[in-house]
Amino acid sequence: MTFALAFPAIDPVLFEIGPIVIRWYALAYIAGLLIGWRLMRYLAAKPPYDIHPDRVDDFLTWATIGVIIGGRLGYVLFYNFDYYMANPGAIVKVWQGGMSFHGGLAGVAVAIYFYARQCKIPVLAFADLVAVVAPVGLFFGRLANFINAELYGRVTDAPWGMVFPNAGPDPRHPSQLYEAALEGALLFVVMMVLWRLACVRGRFGFLMGTFLAGYGAARFFIEFFREPDAQIGFLSFGSTMGQWLSVPLIALGLYLMARARPHSEKAA
Repeated sequence: MTFALAFPAIDPVLFEIGPIVIRWYALAYIAGLLIGWRLMRYLAAKPPYDIHPDRVDDFLTWATIGVIIGGRLGYVLFYNFDYYMANPGAIVKVWQGGMSFHGGLAGVAVAIYFYARQCKIPVLAFADLVAVVAPVGLFFGRLANFINAELYGRVTDAPWGMVFPNAGPDPRHPSQLYEAALEGALLFVVMMVLWRLACVRGRFGFLMGTFLAGYGAARFFIEFFREPDAQIGFLSFGSTMGQWLSVPLIALGLYLMARARPHSEKAA
């Protein structure tokens, strides 16, 4: 019999009082947004950004809306289109699960563009600040996926494999923890180290490019251990939807890094 670690059965519901239900998943989103917001306020006041903290405060609402709408629509379009076309009323039932990071990223990108233009802040400079703090949300979100025993990995004989509820008797990769470590913790360290370099901070768009390429590469790699969504399965050459969606992020990230120029220069 293959050795497997016991899955720490944590109730996805933190507590429930009458009709009020507080879930770990919701708290993860809130924690990511609030911690990211506080850190972004600190970073924004530093040169060469010199953005008033109030601008960051106001953006929190925009970011929240972008994450929720973009994340939900991304899941609908990329991961379960046929089901939601047959059941359009289920699209708004976000509490039943189903969010796409790539969709949420697109939603936040739209929010960044319109908010920065409205406030007359350089779009790429503001995007860089968001990129530095984004891994915080990813870290908490992936921990919540683990607690919910969702988005688990493929079957493995590794000694750290876990038997997840409703995933059969075989041990699987705890891919949610891999993602929390790579897309969250490691990418956050990289972003903070780069942010501390004045020559990097002054090249607007470089940090956003680093985040996109870094996340895309980490997600592409982890998809080799993550079980594909049941309704999609494997795509061409054994690839997954997550990998296909990550390739454009890597390409866009490398492009932004290559074209980044000191902010005193006019962008081409």
